[in-house]
Amino acid sequence: MKKVITYGTFDLLHVGHVNILRRAKALGDYLVVAISSDEFNALKGKKAYYSFEDRKTILEAIKYVDEVIPEDNWEQKVLDVKEHNIDTFVMGHDWEGKFDFLNDHCEVIYLPRTEGISTTKIKKDLNTQVSK
Repeated sequence: MKKVITYGTFDLLHVGHVNILRRAKALGDYLVVAISSDEFNALKGKKAYYSFEDRKTILEAIKYVDEVIPEDNWEQKVLDVKEHNIDTFVMGHDWEGKFDFLNDHCEVIYLPRTEGISTTKIKKDLNTQVSK
C-alpha cells in the first residue's frame, strides 16, 4: 500500500482544499492529512475560524481522506513520515523547496495550487462585504 501525507490548517474548506486532497490521494492508496492544532496555529500567529475538532470532523467526511492527525509543531514531519510509513509527502507549490529535507525519508511532491481561491482570500472578501 502506498501512503501519502499532506499538511495544512484546512479552515473554511473550499475547492482548492478538495483539489489538493483529491490529487494527493491519486498519488497513493491511503491519504493521511495532518492539520494544524489550535495551539500550533496560535504559535504561528494564525486563528482558524473552526476549532481543530471541527476541522478534523469535516476532513474525515471527505472521501479522499483516510486518516486525520494533529500537527503540533514544525519539527514533527520526519517523525510522522516514519511513524505512518509514508511513501509520498505532498504540499502546495507555494511551499516549493521548503520540505526537500524529507527526500531522505520519502518522495516529496509540490502540487500547483488552485488559482483564485484561498482561505485568506475568502476571509478578506467576507471582511470587505461586512464593512460595506
